[in-house]
Amino acid sequence: MKVNAIVAGVGMTPFGKMLDQGLKSIGAEAVKGALADAGLTADQLQAAFVGNAAAGLVTGQECIRGQVILRSIGIGQLPVINVENACASASTAFHQACAMVTAGIYDVVLALGAEKLYHEDKRKSFAAFSGAVDVEALADIMARLQAGAKETGAEAAAGGAGEKRSMFMDIYAAAARNHMKRYGTTVQQFAAVAAKNSFHGSLNPRAQFRQQLTVEDVLAAPMIAEPLTRPMCSPIGDGAAAAIVVSERKARELGLTNPVRVVSTVLRSGWDHGGDEPGAFEVCVREAYEEAAIGPGDLNVVEVHDASAPAELMAYESLGLCPRGEGGALIDSGATRLGGRIPVNTSGGLLRKGHPVGATGIAQVVELTEQLQGRGGDRQVEGARVALAQNGGGSIGTDAAAMCVTVLVR
Repeated sequence: MKVNAIVAGVGMTPFGKMLDQGLKSIGAEAVKGALADAGLTADQLQAAFVGNAAAGLVTGQECIRGQVILRSIGIGQLPVINVENACASASTAFHQACAMVTAGIYDVVLALGAEKLYHEDKRKSFAAFSGAVDVEALADIMARLQAGAKETGAEAAAGGAGEKRSMFMDIYAAAARNHMKRYGTTVQQFAAVAAKNSFHGSLNPRAQFRQQLTVEDVLAAPMIAEPLTRPMCSPIGDGAAAAIVVSERKARELGLTNPVRVVSTVLRSGWDHGGDEPGAFEVCVREAYEEAAIGPGDLNVVEVHDASAPAELMAYESLGLCPRGEGGALIDSGATRLGGRIPVNTSGGLLRKGHPVGATGIAQVVELTEQLQGRGGDRQVEGARVALAQNGGGSIGTDAAAMCVTVLVR
């Protein structure tokens, strides 16, 4: 969708383990931060889109999640639209906020993503991910994953999915093994993605994990599902991120001096297609490039949905940062590291910044907005003017259930 909207302010909590905080306090912190950043007050908001994926399963809060969070800080009366779209919940909320502003329905809209995944009963956390596939086909999905693992000698991946870990790590592991077989990608190259993101995360005060890892550290870590060791898998986490989206007219009225413009945000669901045909990711990217009138060579900084290290490496190819099958060579070249040609996941990505699923998409927008405004601190990409965020969620068949790609420019 070609849009004409401005990010007036952003706010975000640190991501991590917050057993002593509820969804209300986490969400409130992000909202207050975004309002302060925009120089606005709560009574100037005209609508709110609130992304959350798992509160029903983890906390028991259903139906009115956004209203509960906002009312806790005295925000009521305005329309609140609750958005649930797996790991793409927040980016979908942002997409809808931008659409409403572009359509001229509202001038000032809040987009919020908030999530609590940590729970004393880990099975509740893992159940949240198991619900992001077709549950009527769950037994068949698990059987296929286990059979594929056994065929390739992946002993760790042959059992425990959905109980000891998110079943999505098994889906990513299967894709990684296929990429290795087809293109000769190595486990060291996947480990290099995790190591690179640990460097970026070490520079991010809001990241869940700040320790810098070497490739050797990543490879020596416990195996989760072959070839994925623990640092190659995104952690569960708690956190929230918010953005205030305004119209051009409102931006002029506010006198914004360093605006970040949203020029395209494309949201699609997956579909049944052949293995070598473009899927939701590729189609969203193509549309976003067309609408923004840019190509991969114009990008200065990118945030991708690295729920696993292989997911980032394969995203390089889907984005056109390198030809198909050459993601391994790109990570080896150092191009996607800070100081490289096209830094990816300067925030540390999901692997190190963390992945509170309902907040992730807007957390990407926060990082990129700050990068474009020169507020990236130690991880600032010099001269960044064009940024892209890719956030997907859920899985049906061989494609993502939801996919969103957004382009921001300064």
